[in-house]
Amino acid sequence: MAGVDRPARGHDVIVVGAGSAGSTLAARLSEDPARRVLLLEAGSDDSDLRSASSPLADASRLPPFDGASYDWGLVEEPSDPSRPPVALPRGRVVGGSSAVNGTFALRGSRQDYDGWAARGLPGWGFDEVLPVFRALERDLDFGDRPWHGDAGPVPIRRYTETERSIAARTYLEAARRAGHPDAPDHNAPDAIGAGPLPVNALDGVRMSTALTHLEAARERPNLVVRPHAQVDRVEIERGRAVGVRLVDGERIDAGTVVLAAGAYASPAILLRSGVGPGDELAEHDIACVADLAGVGRGLADHPMVLFRLVVPAEPAPHTRYQAMVTWRSDRAAGPPDLHLFAWGPVRVDEPAPIGARLGVNVGLLDPRSRGRVRLAARDPATPPRIDLAHLEHPDDAARMVAGVREALRIVATEPLASYARGVEGPFSAAPSDDALEAAVRSEVRTYHHPVGTCRMGPADDREAVVDARGRVYGVEGVVVADASIMPSIPRANTHLPTVMVAERIAGWLA
Repeated sequence: MAGVDRPARGHDVIVVGAGSAGSTLAARLSEDPARRVLLLEAGSDDSDLRSASSPLADASRLPPFDGASYDWGLVEEPSDPSRPPVALPRGRVVGGSSAVNGTFALRGSRQDYDGWAARGLPGWGFDEVLPVFRALERDLDFGDRPWHGDAGPVPIRRYTETERSIAARTYLEAARRAGHPDAPDHNAPDAIGAGPLPVNALDGVRMSTALTHLEAARERPNLVVRPHAQVDRVEIERGRAVGVRLVDGERIDAGTVVLAAGAYASPAILLRSGVGPGDELAEHDIACVADLAGVGRGLADHPMVLFRLVVPAEPAPHTRYQAMVTWRSDRAAGPPDLHLFAWGPVRVDEPAPIGARLGVNVGLLDPRSRGRVRLAARDPATPPRIDLAHLEHPDDAARMVAGVREALRIVATEPLASYARGVEGPFSAAPSDDALEAAVRSEVRTYHHPVGTCRMGPADDREAVVDARGRVYGVEGVVVADASIMPSIPRANTHLPTVMVAERIAGWLA
């Protein structure tokens, strides 16, 4: 599909979902004043995201937000009945999850994107996506380096030594003394070690794509942002998209529909549109338009476990996430497969004033387990069935155990060993590997980075849903341009990679 097709009436392009990908796409596609773009968001439009009156503005605050709901309320239904359901918070607001996240601004490794290209996906190798990453960022610390940008819409910085909490400084010093190399820039190619976390927060404000991309585009007469507009399905006639149908029954026409609703919602919309595994569609009496076995399959997410340390309370509150260690569990050369990061400290006064808690999180970056998203019912008001399949592959559990052991080793290293008063919870002792694995399995949760449910692949890949430019196989005029098309999960928090994907596909569409 070259460019964007113009319908007889309605909009040229409908973008579904105003999150990390959708706000980026709407801003980029509306740069052409002749192209009429409609951005649909199921949630609200809290447009003044720089104001202190907005609960979303403060980068140190995370959901739930007092007096406001910006969440879809999704819950995992694990296939393993021994695992309890896990809440899966996702942003339901203009800005999407980028408006409620922890502001980690990480890219992933060279090998991630070269791996995409090796799957037969031209245009996605590291040397091809690096210019996109550079163009989208304004790195306030390393903008003069050849692998960084200094003029893009997304400001990225690292908290300075004086801005960091005592706990964060102590954690990083212990990690270095434990043998982790210094990593002042976690977005440098092949970076690994202990260093400050790069964040897309500026002056304490969470810089979601609603600010970095959409804010400057809102006044364009050819762009309409419509909140409280949940999409049921894509309307497809004779093998071609002609628009979308909202949950209230309204039909909106367009020449091109771009799904940017995320790794849970984009496959659900395709399934309700008749695009997906024929047998699954038949279960819900949905006529099959394109029999694509991969829709909803291939779900990858970073699993994570958390333990807490009791530490002294600090005189002033600090931004929650400041210190990151990237580590490779087999200690071989190559990119990291684990994040060991600290958060807090958070003051604790109830039920007794114990001081504060410092959290240590262990996240697996290249999981081999794969889950699935399926329809629970044809009704779009019924949430999809989501199985993240965390730790189903035995290698994942083994590497998570190695990561927890390494995190506990850092905790036992000075100066953190003297600063903290012990580990709380099931990781407080030094258990056997079997006991530690059991604790990891009981405590595993999501790191909030689902991808892969509409994955890219060449035409001969039986489970590919879209081609290398996001075009859905078997249907004209439908593009998917969010984290769901990633063929494998980057070794990073997925906000920046998702913005990169949206920028890349917007460029091709335009």
